[in-house]
Order: sequence, then structure tokens, then C-alpha cells
Amino acid sequence: MNIDRDLARIVRQEQELQFDRFDLDTAWALGSLLRKTAAERKLGVVIDITLYSMQVFYAALEGATPDNPNWVRRKRNTVFRLFKSSYATGRELAKAQTNLQAKLGLADADYAAHGGSFPIVVKGTGCIGAVTVSGLPQREDHNMVVEALATLLGKDHGALKLED
Repeated sequence: MNIDRDLARIVRQEQELQFDRFDLDTAWALGSLLRKTAAERKLGVVIDITLYSMQVFYAALEGATPDNPNWVRRKRNTVFRLFKSSYATGRELAKAQTNLQAKLGLADADYAAHGGSFPIVVKGTGCIGAVTVSGLPQREDHNMVVEALATLLGKDHGALKLED
């Protein structure tokens, strides 16, 4: 897992996985796709889609833990603060050998630079929310979100996914 390769790929993901429009029906379609995928793969995850003003989709699957909603909140806060995926933030900090507290004064109790939260961006508007998965190793949380976004947006997931 080369950090520079990951960061370059995540930049591409964030550029390509943007919406022309995003409404509550889109949130439902994205959340439902993530839930269906998680159920088929028997993954114990929590799925959250939040627009700045409200949570618009939430699901917890068998095997999720009471810690997962807090991880969702912390990863989502990171996206809302920095307008990029929580995994990109984590990889950037790892490369710089620092953390959110040291670099930006952001408390671990409220922010997490771990994979799984991805900005919902509307072209010409910017980041309006975040889609978050928690329950898998952080790289897998991130990949699951990217896979669903690519599918929903008709993009080539194979060309966008992070290398193993």
C-alpha cells in the first residue's frame, strides 16, 4: 500500500465520484445499494448518509457493534471539516507522520482520520454531505463506499479502486 499511489487514486475518486444532483431519493438509492451489498457479503457494518442538516439514511447490519456509530460520527466530522475523504486525510497524515490533534488541533473524541467516510459532492455546489461505512478495516470501509458510488454513478470501479 504505497501512500503516494493511494493519495493519487483517492484524488481521482473524489474528482470522478461527484453528482449532478443529489436528493433524498439519491440518498435512499445509495444507502440501499450499500445495505444490499453488505447483507449479501454478510458484513457487520453501519451505513450512514448525512446531509449537513440531517441524517437521511442509516442502517446497522448484524455484526455491527455499539462502537460503529461513534466511528461514523467521527469520520463524518472529518469529511465535513476538510471536504475530502477520511481515508485521504489519514493517508496524508501518515505520510507527514502526524495526526489530526497535532496538525489541526482536532480532538480524537470528535474526529477520526480513518477510512470509510466520503464526501457527497454536487458539481458546481461542493460538498453537501457524507456517506460513511464503519465496521470493516478502514481500507475496506473506504473501498465499499467507493464501489457503491461508482456503481450508482455508472463509473468504472475497477479503474477507481485502490490497489491491494
